[in-house]
Amino acid sequence: MSNNFRQFLTQGRYIGLSSLAAMLMLANSAYAQPQLLDKIIAVVDDGVVLQSEYEERVVEVQARASQMNMALPAPDALREQVMESLIIENLQLQLAERVGIRFDDDTLNRVMSDLAQSSNMSFDQYVSALQAQGVYTQTRERIRKELAINEVQRGMVNRRISITDQEIDNYLSSEAGRIAMAPDYLVDQILIPVPESDSPAVRSAKEAFARDMYQRLADGADFAQVRMESQQAAMANPPRGFQVSGGELGWRKADQLPSLFVEIVPAMRVGQINEPIRSANGFHIIRLSDVRGDSNRLVKQTQARHILIAPSEIRTEDQARRLAETVHQRIADGEEFGILARQFSDDTMSVVAGGDLGWVSDGGMPPQFEEQIRNMEVGQVSEPFRTSFGWHVAEVTGRREQDLSREYQRQQAQNALRQRKFDIELENWMLEIRDEAYVKYIN
Repeated sequence: MSNNFRQFLTQGRYIGLSSLAAMLMLANSAYAQPQLLDKIIAVVDDGVVLQSEYEERVVEVQARASQMNMALPAPDALREQVMESLIIENLQLQLAERVGIRFDDDTLNRVMSDLAQSSNMSFDQYVSALQAQGVYTQTRERIRKELAINEVQRGMVNRRISITDQEIDNYLSSEAGRIAMAPDYLVDQILIPVPESDSPAVRSAKEAFARDMYQRLADGADFAQVRMESQQAAMANPPRGFQVSGGELGWRKADQLPSLFVEIVPAMRVGQINEPIRSANGFHIIRLSDVRGDSNRLVKQTQARHILIAPSEIRTEDQARRLAETVHQRIADGEEFGILARQFSDDTMSVVAGGDLGWVSDGGMPPQFEEQIRNMEVGQVSEPFRTSFGWHVAEVTGRREQDLSREYQRQQAQNALRQRKFDIELENWMLEIRDEAYVKYIN
C-alpha cells in the first residue's frame, strides 16, 4: 500500500458532523435493504474483520474520494488496500486492549463537545443531530477507537525514537532551528490614518485623538471596545476627516511584523499597550495580546508519585479497582507509599523509584491524571481514580516554580526533531506488527 493512500484511508479522525456523519449516513443507506447476517471475512490474531466493517469503510472511502475529487484504485486493489487498513487498525486495537487503554464516557463527551464547537453547535444540538441521522452510536465508537489507536501509536512509536543531545545542539544552532524556536507574537492594533493631504491642524487633532484613546486604554478600558467606539465616533463626525481601523495581525514572528513594530513588540509584556506610534500611514496603538514559544519560562511544577493498578488478562476491571482501594487503605493505615508502589505498581517507568514521577511542569502529565492532582495539597493522597491506563493512587509530594528557559528551548527542539522522525517510525512499526501478525482471509 502506498504511503499516500494509507494516509488517505486513515485521514479524517475526529472530523465534524458535516463529513463524518454524512459518510456514516451514506454507509447506513447502503445497508438499507434486507441483508444476510454479518460474517467474518478475516481472522487477525485474536480479532476478526467483519463484512459490515469492510463495506462501511469502502462507502466512507468512496464518499471522501468523491468529496476530494480523487481517483480511487481499481476495485481489486481498493479491496486489498482497505482490508490492509482494517487489519492494521484491528491489530492496534487489540494491543490497546491488552495494555489496558480505555476511555470513559466523560472523555468521549469532551471530544464530542470539541466536535460540536467546530460545527458551531452546542453539545446537545450535536448529539441530537447525530441521533436524527442514525449515526450517534457509530460516531462514539469511531472516536473511542481513534483515541485508543492514537494512544497506542504515541506509546509504541515514541519509545523507538532516540534524540541525542548532539542532535538538539545541531538543531538549535541551525538556521531552521533558530527560525522555528523564535517566539510568535499576537499583536492587535488601532490605526488612525493620516494621509498626506491632511493639514497640520488635522494631523495635530488626530494625534490628540490617538492619545486620548491611549489614555482610556491605560486606565483599563477594553482594547476592542475602544476601537469599536472610536470607529463609530469617527463615522458619526465625518467632516473632521477621521477614520479608525485595525484588528489583530495574526500570529507572526518578529521578522514578519511591520518594520515599525519590530523593535517594540519583543520588549513588550503580554497585555501591554504601547503609546501611539507615528508612521507614514498614521498613528498606531498596539497591544501585545499573547506570545507563544517564548524562551523566558517561569513555570509551575508538581512532584508526585503514584501506584498504578492496571486491568490485564489475569486481572479484571473490578479486581483492579478493589486492589487499588486496598492499597489506598493500607497507605491510610500508615504503610509507606514507596514500599507499596514497588510491590504493586504496574508502571514500569516509576516502580523502582517507589512510584516517584519526578518534577513535572503543568501540562506535562496525562490530562486525566493531571486533572485529579491539580488541586491536591502537598502530602495529600488521592482516593483511587481511573484513567485510560488503569486505577491510580497518587500523592503530591511537592510544588514549585522553576525557571526552565534553557530546558524549555531544548524540549521544544526535541519535540520538533521527534515529530520529524515520528511518521517514519510509525510506518516502520505498522509494517512490523503486520508482518508478525497471523491473518487468515475467509471467503
